[in-house]
Amino acid sequence: MSWQNSSAKWEQVSGKWEQLKGEVQVQWGKLTDDDLDIIDGNRKKLVGKLQEKYGKAEEEAEEEVDLWLVNSRLDEH
Repeated sequence: MSWQNSSAKWEQVSGKWEQLKGEVQVQWGKLTDDDLDIIDGNRKKLVGKLQEKYGKAEEEAEEEVDLWLVNSRLDEH
């Protein structure tokens, strides 16, 4: 996925964050409701929380978010 496509798709995530929080929590079960409220649809905050909770390198967390983004069903929300 190109950065531009990723950026445009992330805008959809950000706009639908309340509806997508459950999917994010299923994907990354260590994220708490408070974490999701702090992230509030912000990609950088999500990556940071994944690094914090899972001990991942930034690049690895970025790749996981990209993969989730590709597989997410944004059109259903």
